[in-house]
Amino acid sequence: MSAAELVTKTAAELSGLLASGEVSSVEATQAHLDRIAAVDGDVHAYLHVNSAALDTARAIDERRTAGETLPALAGVPVAIKDVLCTIDMPSTSGSKILEGWVPPYDATVVARLRASGLVPLGKTNMDEFAMGSSTEHSAYGPTRNPWDLTRIPGGSGGGSAAAVSAFEAPLALGSDTGGSIRQPAAVTGSVGMKPTYGGVSRYGAIALASSLDQVGPVTRTVLDAGLLHDVIGGHDPRDSTSIPDAWPSFADAARAGLRGEGLKGLRVGVVSELSQEGQGFQPGVLQRFRESLALLEAQGAEIVEVSAPSFEYAIAAYYLILPAEASSNLAKFDSVRFGLRVDVPGGTVEDVMAATREQGFGPEVKRRIILGTYALSAGYYDAYYGSAQKVRTLIQRDFDAAFAKVDVLATPSAPTTAFPLGSKVDDPLAMYLNDLTTIPANLAGVPGISIPAGLAPEDDLPVGIQFMAPVREDARLYTVGAALESLLEQEWGGPLLAKAPALG
Repeated sequence: MSAAELVTKTAAELSGLLASGEVSSVEATQAHLDRIAAVDGDVHAYLHVNSAALDTARAIDERRTAGETLPALAGVPVAIKDVLCTIDMPSTSGSKILEGWVPPYDATVVARLRASGLVPLGKTNMDEFAMGSSTEHSAYGPTRNPWDLTRIPGGSGGGSAAAVSAFEAPLALGSDTGGSIRQPAAVTGSVGMKPTYGGVSRYGAIALASSLDQVGPVTRTVLDAGLLHDVIGGHDPRDSTSIPDAWPSFADAARAGLRGEGLKGLRVGVVSELSQEGQGFQPGVLQRFRESLALLEAQGAEIVEVSAPSFEYAIAAYYLILPAEASSNLAKFDSVRFGLRVDVPGGTVEDVMAATREQGFGPEVKRRIILGTYALSAGYYDAYYGSAQKVRTLIQRDFDAAFAKVDVLATPSAPTTAFPLGSKVDDPLAMYLNDLTTIPANLAGVPGISIPAGLAPEDDLPVGIQFMAPVREDARLYTVGAALESLLEQEWGGPLLAKAPALG
């Protein structure tokens, strides 16, 4: 099998080829490394390529040859968002303040990848400390959308989404604080899943906003997302917010959807506040959204309009809660313990700290630290941060009321398709609106998934549809997502990424 064919295989397909011996992990890994060398100069999905990838793949092949029974994804390559600590590769979180820093430990999710035999290809680009919706705020330059290199790949995890979409990795890990898995997935034609808060360990994920951050999979199919989620999910005693529940197999839930299960009698709630004309939604986004709903209805699902009035205030609340938590979390970058240090001859520790943070942090990070510190300051805490937390409670109550009537909620994954690079980077308010539909799930801790819904007729760029479910009902999203994915691919005559312009 040629390298060009190998890189287009899904993780599930590669798993079968590896298990049968038709392909070795070395061959699969080398094919992806060659693909990275060929196209990443244009895409810039990666900040670091793993020099030990082939050695890891070779060790997996030797174990398989020796007759060892290996996990399902053993030997399959994977990309890792640079927000996750890796003991053998730099972990910069897209910031100069951590340039070249190699952690002394692996994030739990990374350790679980290694234990299951996956092969880390490298670390993917991201907005600095996950602050952004376009991956233009990386200290190491922007990532570009493989569908159109003049456009953004979403953010903050645009590197992971672009790597998957450009066939530079079959699987990737991302993190989602307000949509940073789902929104990049939507604009690159990939699948992105934000698990229930606490369903996947955050230990070793460089924190942005601790009550909002969640690690999850970025893939090309819903089944692949389920397979990866099965590897990284589950309780972790090192994460105090980790849920101790036993979880079902998310891959099995996706397979049920591929068999056509789960749609008959399904009640799909359409959030009126997040799916109407005149709310900043591109017409083609709404058109593909409604077509997807019609497919579900034709298979026996019931479409129900629901109202969640507090969602209108989600962005405002989010951009007080997130900066407040970020200002606290980023205080650790003080030039004393690790990371960048800017020497100030004759200066005090405070002088060195100020010079280091001035040089090490980018403008978006500084903006949010200032905003968060102000929101937490004496005299303003109740007016801003306290009020935002009250709105968060109202949003959670709106979710509870909606889920009393429906099984899942549906919205477009993002208001528009990928916008041109540079078009919003100097307009933070316009940039923040890209998370309009994804933020509520993070504020409430519920799971959300984005799957490709087609190409917008205006610009032939990918559109995503998002489903949200009650807390702990992640499996329901895999079943519904895989069922719709199968229906859409029948309409398209194959995967959406088969329609993407060729790179390289």
